[in-house]
Amino acid sequence: MTARRNERALVRPHVVTGGRARPSRNVFDVVTIVLATGDPPRTGLTPEQIQIVELCLGGPLSVAEISGHLGLPVGITRVLLSDLVDSGHLTTRAGAPAAPTPKVRLLQEVLDGLRARL
Repeated sequence: MTARRNERALVRPHVVTGGRARPSRNVFDVVTIVLATGDPPRTGLTPEQIQIVELCLGGPLSVAEISGHLGLPVGITRVLLSDLVDSGHLTTRAGAPAAPTPKVRLLQEVLDGLRARL
């Protein structure tokens, strides 16, 4: 029974993407924010694509979050997202930039100032 489950896990993503392993043209990072563009007709979409659109109608989500909700690998999720961006169902924006790391000297001055007040 376990071998059969493993076979299904390997075949399903291939079937979900129509055999494609890479997005058509849109490149997504795991922190890319995905937003629904409205509610265009969902005719012709796969069940997974419909689920993605419905998830995104609830609010912006990252690629990693969508992948987690679907229970699919990130690579497969990227292929599905790419198709939905191409069809106008979704749009993306870059994730939040990383905050600059404070300098050690600045942190030491803050610590010294706090110690002086205590």
